[in-house]
Amino acid sequence: MAHEKFRVEVLTPEGEVFNDEVEMVSTKTAVGSIGVLAHHQPILAMLDPTELRLYNSESECVRFAQAEGYMQVADNRALILVEEALAPGDLDASSLRERLQQAERELESAGDDTEKRRVAERDKARLETFLSIAEG
Repeated sequence: MAHEKFRVEVLTPEGEVFNDEVEMVSTKTAVGSIGVLAHHQPILAMLDPTELRLYNSESECVRFAQAEGYMQVADNRALILVEEALAPGDLDASSLRERLQQAERELESAGDDTEKRRVAERDKARLETFLSIAEG
């Protein structure tokens, strides 16, 4: 059964990654997974790293490795603002493993520096998610 489509934009600091109409958005907020269909109630949500899925139809899906960010849904549109959004094919598993090891070392050395610890924990979570997507 086809669903009505609605506009979705995915933006990163580097620019627009996606701008098209889809039937459904599937992502992960700070409080859990969410699926958004056309005419969803307005929402503003913090996003956690995950595999962002944008369903053009039941059989066609555009996927991204999504970093942390925000999603706003209003007026039958979704705006997704994230630090990174990369196609799974653009992920390099060996580079991600190296970056993850570095993030783990930074987390260990953070000590009582709460800001340094928060950044290292955020980076570690993002890299773990991206690595799992890359290894598919």
